Amino acid sequence: MQPPATPQRTDPRSFAVRAVTMLFQLVVPMGIAAVTIFDDGEFAGRIAYAVPFIVAIILFNVAVAYLQWTRLTYTVGEADIRVESGLLSRAARSVPYERIQDVSLEQKLLPRLFGLVEVKFETGAGGKEDLALTYLSEAEGERLRELVRERREGDAPAIAEAVPTEALPETAPLFAMDGKRVLTFGLFEFSLAVVAVIGGLAQQFEFLLPFDLWDIDGWLERLTGPGQWLAGLGPLAQVVGIAMALASLSLIGFATGIVRTALREWDFRLDRTAKGLRRRRGLLTRTDLVMPVHRVQALRVETGFLRRLFGWHSLKVVSLASDSGAANHEAVPFGQMDEIAPVVAETGFALPPQDTIWMRAMDRYRFDNIVLAAIVLLPATIAAIFIADSLQWLMPAGVLGAAVVHNWWRWRYDRHAIDARQLYSLHGWFSPSLAIGSRVKLQSVEILQGPIARHRGYASLLLGLAGGNLRVHGMPVDRAREWRAGILDSIGRTDFSELVEAQVDARAT
Repeated sequence: MQPPATPQRTDPRSFAVRAVTMLFQLVVPMGIAAVTIFDDGEFAGRIAYAVPFIVAIILFNVAVAYLQWTRLTYTVGEADIRVESGLLSRAARSVPYERIQDVSLEQKLLPRLFGLVEVKFETGAGGKEDLALTYLSEAEGERLRELVRERREGDAPAIAEAVPTEALPETAPLFAMDGKRVLTFGLFEFSLAVVAVIGGLAQQFEFLLPFDLWDIDGWLERLTGPGQWLAGLGPLAQVVGIAMALASLSLIGFATGIVRTALREWDFRLDRTAKGLRRRRGLLTRTDLVMPVHRVQALRVETGFLRRLFGWHSLKVVSLASDSGAANHEAVPFGQMDEIAPVVAETGFALPPQDTIWMRAMDRYRFDNIVLAAIVLLPATIAAIFIADSLQWLMPAGVLGAAVVHNWWRWRYDRHAIDARQLYSLHGWFSPSLAIGSRVKLQSVEILQGPIARHRGYASLLLGLAGGNLRVHGMPVDRAREWRAGILDSIGRTDFSELVEAQVDARAT
């Protein structure tokens, strides 16, 4: 019988990180207070009185951070991990190992400078149900992650016997992205989010600007100053101005996409380990995540309109654990299909073979969707023709036309298929998305029929996964029942304990 585990504190350097973080949070309030109080030009004369106050605030924050560190402990027990915290009121949180879906390491910029990591225990419920330890040393975080995983899988070695993933020998990665690949990826991540944020801030703090942001006449007057030659071009000036504005927005959009992508995907590396697929990425915030292969429920291969023209795709795995609040883990964010195929093979799945027999939704299913859209929008279009004074009826008519085109497009390009091991759902042409599900890893199979579907003889098949669901719409009822019976038979004939052991042994070898 092992002695009871003793509570442990986080790394002593964590209180310094907390103190610096709290000081950064005070910079803006203190700056606003300084401008408000010393707005009469006597800032230099009164700053001496504020220095002791500022020093007192700094010391107070450091003291609070230190006390918080002393009152935060964690205990690694035989059946659970327990975290206690709080200064005035104590809070204790205990999470059994069997509820922990995954353990990930995250390094934001400041903790990374101190060599610290945040250890996150994902329970699958998301939000406040997850548990985190801030902060531990990198070695301790690796050791704790491996220990929790061993005990979650039913093997409970001594703490000293847990072998950190970092200690395993490095091998060639399954997939990696260098700086050039990240830059190329960023060019396809065009975004005008920064423009929207700047516009919102400008509107919020318009009173601080020396001019009216939305005064068109004012902008024209400025144009006749240094850009008087442009204003003299007449109508051509408007075309040139619009072109310059679009070019500027495009540059901002491309720059934003590159920066966002570099911050998230820098030094991306996916490795094969005995525990699964290990993913590391990030520039300022470095994340280290291991995706156990036997917990992969499904795969998603996605692309975009421009990306597919150049052969670029992404691969996501649907897992029991979450990745930044989502059930999809990015295994290959930006790669060619010949780079994605080996990663798919490592998960135990396979891409659809060339001879796959694809099936469409029934014609009557799409036709009924068009009729339902017309029932709603056609009366509105007719009413707008007689009531509206202008061409406002074109708006509901355009929506109706878009609904018709959308359903025709979906009927032509949406496909589904099934074979002895997997099922496939192909969606879209503009931004194609392929979902691959394992017949033996589905949690449930449900046939859905509304009143119209029952009358018209089609159904939707809802395939439940622990990390989401797959839907196949507009199937003939007989085919839906055949799929359900076949999938349930596959699940019933599978010994999941042997399946997991086989996958773990394959990873170990």
